[in-house]
Amino acid sequence: MAFQFNFSIEEKAENELETLGDTALQLESAQPALDPGRSTEKSKKISSEENVVHKESVCAHEATPKTTDPVANCNPDKSQVQVLPKKRADFKVAKEHNIPEDFSKVLENKVMDTVQGLYCVNISVMEMTLSDDSHEEDIVSQSISSHSDLITGIYEGGLKIWECTFDLMDYLSKAEMQFINKTVLDLGCGAGLLGILALKRKAEKVHFQDYNCTVIDEITLPNVVANWTDGGGDGRISEPPSKKHRKADFIPALMSKCRFFSGEWTEFSQLLLSGNKPFSKYDLILTSETIYNPDYYSALHDTISKLLDKNGCVYLATKAHYFGVGGGVHIFEKFIEERNVFRTRTVKVIDEGLMRYIIEMAFKISS
Repeated sequence: MAFQFNFSIEEKAENELETLGDTALQLESAQPALDPGRSTEKSKKISSEENVVHKESVCAHEATPKTTDPVANCNPDKSQVQVLPKKRADFKVAKEHNIPEDFSKVLENKVMDTVQGLYCVNISVMEMTLSDDSHEEDIVSQSISSHSDLITGIYEGGLKIWECTFDLMDYLSKAEMQFINKTVLDLGCGAGLLGILALKRKAEKVHFQDYNCTVIDEITLPNVVANWTDGGGDGRISEPPSKKHRKADFIPALMSKCRFFSGEWTEFSQLLLSGNKPFSKYDLILTSETIYNPDYYSALHDTISKLLDKNGCVYLATKAHYFGVGGGVHIFEKFIEERNVFRTRTVKVIDEGLMRYIIEMAFKISS
């Protein structure tokens, strides 16, 4: 299921002029990066007075809970327009999330849908249960009130399942990617479907990372718990028997394979590398729609270079271009080429609607 969001963000740059004696000093306020957009029909020209950003998101769940009906909330023709004040992006301190000893509590008050044959928290119901609460981040009420998929430095889209996630899941399945004995990172995980797929395929360890702690606690962790009903079985994804999944016969050993993190990428990598727990670099890093904003490329590149095993691979799913923000596959590949650390290879092109890509990344082999 898919839907489209369009929104605009008004950005004003104010110049202040102070006169000290005979010397005039102009202070120009620094402009923060544009809110991350995903895509639209055409990029608008950015002026000094106003920047209009269009955004298209294709996902499984709608942000504004008009109804609890998941089908109604995924109307592909629905759009919202919202003018938001610009805010400077702040670093989100990274932390590891504790896994509750009583796993059944993870699924309390959760209604589960099925997406690609996997259990997934019904976002609309989750939003209604949290929108009036004083949650640590308050991203649910902010995203609802602003009708926005992304608020720079506050909320980075983890309440959505983005279109390219399904592209990457499909590619990994058809390519019969081997996960046995692999250590996997689902980077920018959101619902965690890529990491859950790796668990189903018997990965040795799977770590989940998202910018927002609310996403990890309320979506990612419940999804992992809900999908473990048979210890992994044969690794195939089958249709769950019920949309409401409050009890599960999962094996606690599963959770010993998993770790959950929130926070900004640079902070996350520092937490792993300087932490007290032993850490082995990742054989596979899976990530979807994380290159929408070029301002984040340095942090993403450095995080991957620090956490990927020397023989490891990254699989990145992305749209060709994210209009209004400037990110996309070609500018990212150029960035990677200039850094001269990784090689990239296009392994799949999806030429349906806006062109999409699956990119493989690995360290360059020294001659």
